[in-house]
Amino acid sequence: MNTTIDAVVRPVRDVDAESLGRVHATCWHETYDHLISDEALRAVSPRRMAELWTHYSSLGDGRCLYAALVDGEIVGFSGSGPSRDPEVTDRSELYFTYVLHAFHGTGIGQQLFDAVLGEQPAFLWVAEDNPRAHRFYARNGFTPDGARQTQPFLGEEITEVRLVR
Repeated sequence: MNTTIDAVVRPVRDVDAESLGRVHATCWHETYDHLISDEALRAVSPRRMAELWTHYSSLGDGRCLYAALVDGEIVGFSGSGPSRDPEVTDRSELYFTYVLHAFHGTGIGQQLFDAVLGEQPAFLWVAEDNPRAHRFYARNGFTPDGARQTQPFLGEEITEVRLVR
């Protein structure tokens, strides 16, 4: 889909946890199906992800969490906040941006990204084998800084690279 869609982009609310859990689980299945086994992905449930969102909402640690809604339904989300990386302490960290596959190419990802980061200096970790995400972040001024890590992910491992701007 390459049609621009006007989404409502607003801060995440406590009552969003269930919807965010459903969208988060779906996005992980759509994004990581080529990087993680089907068995590991089966462990990702909307309920488990909703519990994670309830936890995120309770932290109050300077996180900036936004959701995108189309026709009243959450179709994507993004979050940023203080750096969790001891090597990069002078900028915000983009924790995640996910949009349901059906809404890729509609501008919703950009709207979410702009809501949580705008033009401020930032960094993020992204799966090394995620070309779509790499293209999106390059359009937003991010470049690899050479850092690479292998992280546990759903009981398996995923290799990530750090991008900065």
